[in-house]
Amino acid sequence: MKLFKKLTVIALASALVMSAGASIAGAKSTLSGKITINGSSALLPLTLQASKEFKKKNPRVRIAASGSGSVTGPQAVKKGIADIGACDWDASMSVPGFPAFEGQVATPVAVIPFATIVNKNVGVDNLTSDQLKGIFTGKIKNWKEVGGADADIVVVTRSFGSGTRVNYEMKALGGTRIDDKSATLVASNSGDMATKVGQKPNAIGYVDLPYIKGDIKAIKFNGVEATAANIIDGKYKIYATGYYMTKGQPTGATKEFINYITSKEFQQGTLKKMKFIPLASIKN
Repeated sequence: MKLFKKLTVIALASALVMSAGASIAGAKSTLSGKITINGSSALLPLTLQASKEFKKKNPRVRIAASGSGSVTGPQAVKKGIADIGACDWDASMSVPGFPAFEGQVATPVAVIPFATIVNKNVGVDNLTSDQLKGIFTGKIKNWKEVGGADADIVVVTRSFGSGTRVNYEMKALGGTRIDDKSATLVASNSGDMATKVGQKPNAIGYVDLPYIKGDIKAIKFNGVEATAANIIDGKYKIYATGYYMTKGQPTGATKEFINYITSKEFQQGTLKKMKFIPLASIKN
């Protein structure tokens, strides 16, 4: 009889635990909706990973994300075909070449570290701002002019509208505009930039750190390595804040997704592991 009572108590306790678990699982499923995100390819790896984690917590929410260039983000929001426009600058304000997108709200989501990249066959491991200006304006055409081998420099750039290009021109080139006529190749997005530089010997380009792997390497800027630590310490200057643009203040599932990507849990966890920098780490 005592054994029966003991088993009954255990069974009831198990049922309560299972019921509590079901309630928690149910709580995760209450949020629903669809979120469409367009824009920055620099932010795309972060957006995709955050979407994966958010959907696991909120299985009723559908998220579609793509990245072909920063300016397409706020443009898509303006047209009403995206809920979030990922952009490598605050598009509610004007920047060189781009007017402000009025009526849109910019929420900072991450600090994006950028770097000058070269094909692994390039023997140069450091370039100054002046040398980069020379290369990207066509005044320096051979690697031997900057301490490398006697080989023509293959310049790979991004098209107008790229947030990576906007920030690289402002931070690495000191506001000097890239001369498109000096470029050998034009990359359509960040992934394409990494691929083109990796496949083309003697190539040079620029991209954010999460894309740097395989046959490309980041080189120093004015003698300073492109690392999160150097950015946080104020030693390395080629970085930008990435934003999610929305038409007015975000609501519903869109608001909750933005809350998740800006949460301490995500910022100090996944975001750091992916070579982005938490917003709280940079003191403006």
